[in-house]
Amino acid sequence: MPTTPAPMDDSEAVTTAGLPPARHEPLLDGVSVAVLSRDPGIRPVWSLGEPSGGLRLLEVRADGAPVEIRFSVPLGDAAGYWHPQGGWRRTLLADWEGRSRVSLTDGHAAGCLYDHAGATLLTFAVADPVPEADLRFGVSEEHGTHVVHLSLPPSRQAHRILLVPRARSVARAMRALRAWFAAALAPMPVPDAARLPVYSTWYAFNQDVTAAGVEQQAELAAGLGCGTLILDDGWQELGRGRGYAGCGDWQPDRDKFPDFAGHVARVRAHGLRYLAWVAPLLLGPGAACHDRWASHAPAPATVPGARVLDPRRPEVRAHVVGLCLRLVRAYGLDGLKLDFLEQATVYAGDGAGDVGRAMSVLLTELRAALESVRPDLLLELRQPYTGPGMAPFGNMLRSFDCPADATANRVRTLDTALLAVGGAVHSDMLLWSSDAPVDSVARQLIGSLHAVPQISVRLDRVPAAHRETIAFWLRQWRRHRELLLDGEVEPGRPDELYPLVRAGAGDRCLLSVHGDRVVPLDFSAYRHFHLVNGSDRDRVVVEVTGGGGRVRGVVHGPDGRIMDDPPTHLPEGVRPLAVPRGGLASLTLTEGPR
Repeated sequence: MPTTPAPMDDSEAVTTAGLPPARHEPLLDGVSVAVLSRDPGIRPVWSLGEPSGGLRLLEVRADGAPVEIRFSVPLGDAAGYWHPQGGWRRTLLADWEGRSRVSLTDGHAAGCLYDHAGATLLTFAVADPVPEADLRFGVSEEHGTHVVHLSLPPSRQAHRILLVPRARSVARAMRALRAWFAAALAPMPVPDAARLPVYSTWYAFNQDVTAAGVEQQAELAAGLGCGTLILDDGWQELGRGRGYAGCGDWQPDRDKFPDFAGHVARVRAHGLRYLAWVAPLLLGPGAACHDRWASHAPAPATVPGARVLDPRRPEVRAHVVGLCLRLVRAYGLDGLKLDFLEQATVYAGDGAGDVGRAMSVLLTELRAALESVRPDLLLELRQPYTGPGMAPFGNMLRSFDCPADATANRVRTLDTALLAVGGAVHSDMLLWSSDAPVDSVARQLIGSLHAVPQISVRLDRVPAAHRETIAFWLRQWRRHRELLLDGEVEPGRPDELYPLVRAGAGDRCLLSVHGDRVVPLDFSAYRHFHLVNGSDRDRVVVEVTGGGGRVRGVVHGPDGRIMDDPPTHLPEGVRPLAVPRGGLASLTLTEGPR
């Protein structure tokens, strides 16, 4: 449909009501749309199609002019707005504060408005994840609506925005988007090793890593159920001081690792895959290569001590590919933990070219080079660069740092999984103190249950009871891996921080409860239930529906010990079950109601 061109200078507008007006037209499920061009001579045209999978596809053509797409939704019973950069701000913001800039390595132009029942009111995602985009969103106080204004750069092709009709939950709507992106983007293959528990050195050692220390932890981690080891910051020359002034050379510190290739081989002999941390875009003044590359890193990083190599320069891309290839080939690594890729966005909007497109070229070249020497390559990416557009470039998608915070790990892994395509979502590394009670250790593991867990404590320094707890929960995680990673996951409303998470597949259902919530057990939908108690109570309150009946049950404490008096009969209704905090109850229906 043709629209009226209008100026789009919003630099002085405090709220969206202060912007130049535009005519809105009905779009979908009560959502209206207006499409504007920054070129007063261009009249944008939009259309709404229906591709497969139940989605809708909004196409906007503007003959190469920048466009602004405005969505407006009646508030109704709106409760919150989720988007990939939302962090802890997931309720309703006013439109004078809701803003974000996204690119390939920093979020995605997507969002979901939902009501108090958890049902969606607006779900959208830009189909092309590469170009930089600006969003303005929130409640319009003047109009009593929720608005999203999406500004997109010039394109000779039609701008495409995916829309999901109203769905019962945010997770259900996001599943439809993930399915579309998975078909459109050809995600990187995911070896089984990307879906195994990880031991990471970061919180355990910080930068004080040595070959002997890491090898000791590797042996213990393999015995507890880990399948991969990640050597984090500190292995490289000048890797000290918690800053990044020494980044750039990426040579092993010979005092810590006299024979790095031999060290890697010894760790791999325990049955572990081996990844090393690298931040290939960072350049510090202490690096021997600094003077050679300084002119290619004009902007300072947002992390201390370093500048950022500009990926739009072909020589920078060749340099990054070469150094990463050298590390994998020379030392026998299985892959890399690629850190601080989001730093490329310091160049966003400077008029010298789209950073997202440059990073897409770089990462395409990097993956091809590394897979030429390591076909079953492992590449870890980290929030905020875990969106759909990064699916071809990484197969381990780690949530952002949250040391010792089980709640944040749960929320961030589930947030990441909402739009993760292809790769296995990983938790941040788990950290706890050596004097913590075993239920606290279990809480950390339960907080990462719906992702691949990464452990990062000194395994030789924690009590034996902690190691027993790790071993028990990693066994349970491996037992239920396909259910947790591949099943239909329903975490509930984002603004409630996912206190009750359900993963279901076939006749099996795993529910993790993280607060004082009533847990539904519908025996007409599932025959096997696994209840994980991540709360601070020594019981779980359940509501049995679907008939109930006789069950075979086993209840484990947080360290795996079997508890007495498991339930044997669960008739319909609400009742408490004795499940220790940090524990697990497994229930199988053996006979229905008489």
